[in-house]
Parts: sequence; structure tokens; C-alpha cells
Amino acid sequence: MLARRSAAHRHRSGRLAARLILCALLFIGGIGGPPSPAESAEPPATLSTGVIPTMGLNDATEGALLLRTGQPGRYLPAPILHTDVQMAITGTIARTTVTQEFTNPSTRKEDWLEGVYVFPLPETAAVDQLRMKVGERIIEGQIKERAEAKRRYEQAKQEGKRTSLVEQERPNLFTTSVANIGPGERITVEIEYQETVRYENGQFLLRFPMAVGQRYIPGTPVIIEGQPPKGSGTMLDTDRVPDASRITPPVQPPDQGVVNPLSLSITLSPGFPIEQIESPYHPIISIPDAEQVYHISLTEETVPPDRDFQLTWRQAPQTEPLATIFTEQKNGDAYALLMVVPPTQHDAKAARVPRDLTFIIDTSGSMAGPSIEQAKRSLATALTRLTAQDRFNIIQFNNQVRSLFATPQPVTTATIKQAVRYTERLTADGGTEVLPALRQALASPQDEARLQQLILLTDGQIGNEEELFELLHHRVGNRRLFTIGIGSTPNSYLMRKAADFGHGTFTYIGKVEEVKQQLDALFKKLERPVLSDITLDSAGWSTLESYPATIGDLYEGEPIVLAIKATSFPEQAILRGKAGTIPWSIPVSFHHAATQNGLSINWARQKISALMDEASRGGTDDRVRQTVLDLALSHHLVSRYTSLVAVDVTPARPTGTPDADRDRATNLARAQEQTVLAGLPRTATSAPLHLLLGLSALLSAALLWKIRATAG
Repeated sequence: MLARRSAAHRHRSGRLAARLILCALLFIGGIGGPPSPAESAEPPATLSTGVIPTMGLNDATEGALLLRTGQPGRYLPAPILHTDVQMAITGTIARTTVTQEFTNPSTRKEDWLEGVYVFPLPETAAVDQLRMKVGERIIEGQIKERAEAKRRYEQAKQEGKRTSLVEQERPNLFTTSVANIGPGERITVEIEYQETVRYENGQFLLRFPMAVGQRYIPGTPVIIEGQPPKGSGTMLDTDRVPDASRITPPVQPPDQGVVNPLSLSITLSPGFPIEQIESPYHPIISIPDAEQVYHISLTEETVPPDRDFQLTWRQAPQTEPLATIFTEQKNGDAYALLMVVPPTQHDAKAARVPRDLTFIIDTSGSMAGPSIEQAKRSLATALTRLTAQDRFNIIQFNNQVRSLFATPQPVTTATIKQAVRYTERLTADGGTEVLPALRQALASPQDEARLQQLILLTDGQIGNEEELFELLHHRVGNRRLFTIGIGSTPNSYLMRKAADFGHGTFTYIGKVEEVKQQLDALFKKLERPVLSDITLDSAGWSTLESYPATIGDLYEGEPIVLAIKATSFPEQAILRGKAGTIPWSIPVSFHHAATQNGLSINWARQKISALMDEASRGGTDDRVRQTVLDLALSHHLVSRYTSLVAVDVTPARPTGTPDADRDRATNLARAQEQTVLAGLPRTATSAPLHLLLGLSALLSAALLWKIRATAG
């Protein structure tokens, strides 16, 4: 046993050393040309490179991802992965099953593989089920504390048992690990989650993310002697992103073909007549049946998962405000989902509030290609909506922060012309240092007589989200932050949560053709009175607990969505608030509420999200952790502190046969296809001297680690 452990340790050490050396060589090979003055002033940082370690072996097929085995000089193709997505949407709840088929393409009896696949899910996903299928056997996953689930997985892997593990890296980023995939064998992993359908701009919306964008990883690499990185990704952990190795999967460049083909089908039961169904980024087939249930599928059997899928449907015109209530009784408690679109009480002739608008635009390398063009078009559209009583400024950021003006300036013909020229010259290159840009925007003096609005245009591909949330919590004040997600795969968790912390909203723009429509809708919101002071009348309730606990400011046409838990419900509740200075109230009846399963899970997911927000605001870590842990375990949910693990009790891998290396490639996101050059994304920090010094240190550390591991 000790001998096997020692061998395994040497193998892991050698694997990491080889990875470090390979990444270093590729980095060095990609460095060229003298640094610009802006570049040379920047601190070192690391980036998700997306390097595919094919190693150029003669027996490798073009575009193949190769994995090392326990035999020196022997490599294997990575596990083949196919993903099938099936959604069932009933009312406002979507239940989704994601089926991942891992296949070992080798026929050699000694070639056993472990597959690790990093994949996105909606940031609001409540993951609660795991099933592993091996042949005719189905092994149900169990929810365990994260460390315990990992321990069980590693133990089963060492014992040669087939096992699967699902872990949350971010609320919108998960990892599936499958150990001991035998030669020619297929293992199927089913993951189930649910989420609440969104309502915005008069339509229902559901998004399924398909690709993991290449994230900017700031900070100094952290190498601890004797300890491998936390994950098997392409990047080392850093002092600012301690789990970088877990959120940076290898990426298959587009010229090497498609990996991980995906199929998708949807059953939509909205509960009301539908005026239209659209999918703006993927062609679909929609077939209604006699029960007003719509069966939706992709026109193509499979698609490359390189851009997010989005489905929208619009209710047929109604004369009354939209109000929807669903309830569920479970374990002696009552749960509800309440959604109300408040009535519009806007006077078109009312005087507009003077505003200070600061546009913060991402010009980092991850924005190169279609994304920067969308951002520039969005900014140009926004400038046309400004009025003479507004003031504005533009801040751009990559490795450095630059602004058009020192402070917001009045809207004049001259300043708008200057802004248009400034916008036209914007280019995408360098790292994604959003924090300094936000600090500069938040440092601008506030005029209490003016509405302070910040507009952030970015793909959000960073790994240090928590730093941004902490800044917003302490500095946003009375300002409003509105985020605009640009590109095919924006980091929607970052964008939506940043907007929540900034008391604003999140808008997604997936293609240039949507810019005007989406921006017109957004700025119409920004120009209209804020719905504020919203409360749910608690009279007649027993032990009411609803989320969000505090309903933030809402803009016209936006819904109020509450996840509610109580011992029992009153026959009627009242929502109250103000539209500008005009009071309004809406009675909500529970008497004829429809029943729906899954509301307890939805409530628990919302409470966990609120608790994690509390942690970002400086809440007591131990208390938050224990509360989240108890909640996730009782509701069978994957969280930061819990994971799902499934173990087949029957040993499969012969004793003494090693498990191969396990990196699982993903497709490059559509919007980032132009960012890869010679294996390097143009998001790479651009200080060659710093890179060379840092890589030299990494090479030295890797070689030293390898020597010591071998000697041990």
C-alpha cells in the first residue's frame, strides 16, 4: 500500500512538473516584441491559457488531446464526452437533466482513465440529484460535506471502484469527476437541477450556458512544496484566486475540431397562451400539442457548446397586471413562489431626473473579436440617449485604467463628438483588471441632486469575483450599477451578482444585432422613476421567511419575485411600494394558487445565495458556513460546502493498474475564438520580463519538486 502511494505521489508530482514545463515553454514561445509603456508598468498576473498538451507524438491524430498513463512514453486520447440536456418547464419552474457520457476510446486492457470535466450551469441552479450509470446498474449520488465527499471519491478511485463526484466551484461553474473508466467502457452521469424562469421586458427567459470562458487569473502563483494544485486545470492557484487550477479547463482551439457535442430538448408548459417562442442564438423546432404544451428541440441534432443557449416566450396580451403564485406543502412547511409585475404609473410629461452616467467598458483581450464590436456599438447607442441635463464619462480598462474625462462632463455637441471618436478607437488587448476601473468610477464625487448610474460593459471573465463584490458592498453607496454582459458566454454569475450588490440590473447581449433593442430597453428603464420601498405585508402570516429578504429598487416593467416559507399562508397578502413619489399596492390572493413541486428547493437555494452574499459583506464565516451546510444537507443541494458523490461498490480496475491523467478539454467560446494565438490568449498579461522571471521561478520549482519526488 505504501509503495503504491509513493508511486502515485511520484506520478502526480511528475505530471504537475511536466504541465508546468509545458505551459512555461508555450508561454515563452508566445512572447514577442517589446512591451508598450502601458504594458511594462503592470504587475505580473497569470491567465487561463487553454493550452492543449498534445505533445506532438507521432502516433497522435491531429487535434487529439493526449493523456499520460503509468507507462513512460505512453499516451491516451482523453475521454470522449457527449452531453444531452432535457428541460421541463412548468409555469415558472424549470427542471433540467444534464446527461454526460464519458467514453474511454482505448481498447488496451491496462488503459484506465479518469475524466474531469469543468462545465457551466445557470448561476441560480439548485443542483440536487446525481446518478451514475454503469451498464444496467444505476448508482444514486449522496449529498455529503465537501471534504467527506472528496475523501469517499478518492478512496473509491484508489480501490479501483467506479465513482463520480459533482462539486461546485462557483455558483455557475461545476466539476464532474469520473474515476476508473475501463477500456472501451461508457459511464453515464446524470445531474439534475432546477431554477426559476426569469421575466424581463415583457417576456419569460431561460438561459443554458454551454461553455466556460477563459478567465483572467490575477495574482502571484502559489506553489507549496509537497502539495499538488487543488485542481487539474491549466493554471496554478494564486494568492488572489486560490482555486484557479479548478476553474481553468484546457480548451480545444477551433481549428482542431469540435469536442463535447451537445443535444438539447425542452418541454414547455407555461400555463397560459403564448404569443411567440424564440431562440436568438440557435435554430429550434417548436411543436405545440393539444394541451398547449410545446415540444422544442434544436434544428441540428447536436451543436458545439461554444455559446450560450437562450429561450424566450411571450404571453399573449393581457389587460391585467401579471401575477403568478405557486405553492407547495412539504415536511409540515408551506412554500410559495410569488411573481408580480407592478402596474406602470409613469407620467410621460414628468420632469426627468438629472443624471451622472459613467460607462465602464472592458477592453481586455478576452473581448477581442465580436465582443468588443458589440461593446462599442452598445456604447455608441447609449451616447445617443443622453440629454442636455445629463453628465457622463467613459472609463476603459484592461491592464490599465484610462478615462475620457477626469470627472463626468455635461452633454454637449462637442463632448459627444469627442466620446464618439474615443469609442471608435477602442481595441481589445491585455488583462481584465476590473477592480481599479470600478474604484475610479466609485471615487467620483456624488451630487445628491443627481441620479448616479454606472454602466459596466464586459464579458466578466475573471476569477476574483469575491474581491469585486466586497468593493461594491463598501463603496457603491447611493449609486446604481447596471451590468451588460457581452459575448457568447458571459460570466452571468458575476454580472448578475454585481448588479444586485449595485442595486441595478443585468442585461445580456449575445450578438451585435441585439444591441439597439436591448440598450433601448435598458435605457428606458434608467430614464424612468424607480420603484422603491417595496414590502410584503406580513399581517396574517406565521413565521414568514422570504427571499430576497429586502426587495431592492426595481425599474419599471421588472417583476417582483419572492421565494417564501411559512407555517401557513393567509388568504391574501399585499405588496406595497412607490413609483417615484406615487404610492401603489397590489393584493395577492393565495386562495386559488396553483401547486407546484420544487418550491422548497427554490427557497433553500435563494436562502443559500443570501447567506453567501452575507459572507461577501463580511459576515461571520463559521456561522454562514454552518447554516449553509445544514441547509444544503437537509435539502440535498450542492453548494460551496457540499458535494454529490456516487460509488459503485464493485471494484472494476485490476489491482496495480494505474489510472491515467484526466484533463478534459472544452470548446473555445465563440466570442473568444480570435483570442488564441499560438496557444496563447490575448488576455495574457503583457509584461514579457515579468513573465520570463516568473516562469523561470516556476520551472525551477517544478524541476526541484520532480527531483525530490523521484528521490523520495
